[in-house]
Amino acid sequence: MSRIAVIGSGFGGLALAIRLQSAGHAVTVFEARDKPGGRAYVYQDQGFTFDAGPTVITDPSALEELFEGAGKRLSDYVELLPVAPFYRLCWEDGDVFDYVNDQGELDRQIAARNPADVEGYRRFLAYSEELLQEGYVKLGAKPFLDFASMIKAAPELVRLQAWRSVYDKVASFIQDDHLRQAFSFHSLLVGGNPFATSSIYALIHALERRWGVWFPRGGTGALIQGMVRLLQDLGGEVRLNAPVERITTEGGRATGVVVGGETLAFDAVASNADVVHTYQKLLGHDPRGRDEGGRLAEKRHSMSLFVIYFGLNQVHPEVRHHTVLFGPRYRELIGEIFKGPELSDDFSLYLHAPTRTDPSLAPEGCDAFYVLAPVPHLGAAEIDWAVEGPKYRDRILKYLEDRYIPGLTDQLVTCRIFTPEDFRDQLNAHRGSAFSLEPILTQSAYFRVHNRDDRIPNLYFVGAGTHPGAGVPGVIGSAKATAGLMIEDLA
Repeated sequence: MSRIAVIGSGFGGLALAIRLQSAGHAVTVFEARDKPGGRAYVYQDQGFTFDAGPTVITDPSALEELFEGAGKRLSDYVELLPVAPFYRLCWEDGDVFDYVNDQGELDRQIAARNPADVEGYRRFLAYSEELLQEGYVKLGAKPFLDFASMIKAAPELVRLQAWRSVYDKVASFIQDDHLRQAFSFHSLLVGGNPFATSSIYALIHALERRWGVWFPRGGTGALIQGMVRLLQDLGGEVRLNAPVERITTEGGRATGVVVGGETLAFDAVASNADVVHTYQKLLGHDPRGRDEGGRLAEKRHSMSLFVIYFGLNQVHPEVRHHTVLFGPRYRELIGEIFKGPELSDDFSLYLHAPTRTDPSLAPEGCDAFYVLAPVPHLGAAEIDWAVEGPKYRDRILKYLEDRYIPGLTDQLVTCRIFTPEDFRDQLNAHRGSAFSLEPILTQSAYFRVHNRDDRIPNLYFVGAGTHPGAGVPGVIGSAKATAGLMIEDLA
C-alpha cells in the first residue's frame, strides 16, 4: 500500500483520490479552504445556498463509473435531477431559443429562424457526435505523455479539421447569426474562445445531447459532499484548512508535502491545484519547479469571470434554470474578453437559477441566483476590482432588472461578488484565470500539462490544467487518466 497526497479537493482531486483509495492505496487530500470543492465551493447566507462554481453537470455516466469502480452506486450518495430546457438563450432583440433535447422541437425553432439551417444543424450534430467519439470517448481519459501518442491521434484530428475554430466549423453548417452563436458558445464553458478554440471542443454539444444536462439535488456542493463521503467510506482522508506550502523533493523525486510547517512523507504526490501555482510556488525551491513554472506562466490562459450571487424574496418562474444572455456584440466582445486591454462597456451573461429545479436552495417563496460575466484575466487588463467590482455589479443587476427580472432591486435579500482578484487570491489561479490554460490546439492533449511530470516521476497532475481540460467531465476524465498512471507506477 502506497501513501499518496492529493493537493486540492476539487472534482478532479476527489475523483482521483477515490480511484486510488479504491485500488488499495492510502490517500490524504489536503484542502486549503474550510470546505471541500475547490471552485465548487458553497456559500450559505440567510437561508440561501449558492454554488460558487460549476453548475452544469453533463455525462453522469462518468460519475456512475467512478462510484461503481469503488463498489458503490452514485444514487446512494446524490440524486441527479434533469434540467429542461438545457439552456434558454436570449438576445437583446427579443429573440429566444430553448436548447432542448428534443429533435422535433429543435427543428421547429431552427426552421422558424432559417429553414435551410434544419439540415445544417443535423450535419453539425453528426459532426459533433464524431468529435465526441474520437475526442472524448477514445481520448478523454488517455494520458498524452509523449509526442508519439499525439502523432497516433493526429490522422483523426486532421480528418475532423481540429485546426479550425469552434465558430468556424459551426458557421460551415449554420447560416443564421443567432444560431451560430447558440451552437458555438459552449467552448466558453471550459474557458475557450469560440473563435480560437479547436473545433474538437464542439463535442460538448453532442455530449449534452447524448447524456443530458443534470443538477444535483441540494446543489453542485451536494455532489462534492457525496464524493467526500464515498472517499471517507473507503478509508480515505480529507484535511480542511490545510494549505500545502511546499512539495518536498530529494534525488529527483517527490518525498512529501509541508503543511502547517510540518513535513509529511508520501510515496507520491498529485496536484489538483493550479498548475502554475504548483510549479512556481509549491516547487519553487526545485529547478524543475522554477523552469516549468516560468514556461507555463507565459502560456495563454483562459479568461476570468465576474460572479454575483444574489437572493430575492420573490420567485421568478419565468427565468429558466440555465439562461445565456447574449449582448449586442459577439465576436468583438469575446475578443476583448480574451485580450483586454480593459473592461468592455457591454457584456454577455450566464444566469443560473437553481431554485427552478430545486426550490430547497432558497427559503420558501424566495429565489436564489448567480450571474456571471466573462471578463479579462488580470494579465490582459489592469482593472482595480476593489473599485470597479461594485460598479460592475450594479450595472449587471440593473441590466437584469430592466430586461429579465423586474423588481430585482426591491426584492434583494443578499448579494456578494467574486472577482478575478478572488480567483487569484482564494484559488491561487494564475492571473485570476477561471479555467487554467486556454484550450487552444497547441495547448491541448500532449501540449497541455502532462498527467505525470516529465522529470519528477512520482509527481502527478489532475484537473483543469492537465489533459483533457476544464469542465466537470474533463476533470473527471483527467482523474481517470492520472489514476491509471499512478496505479501502474505504484504497483
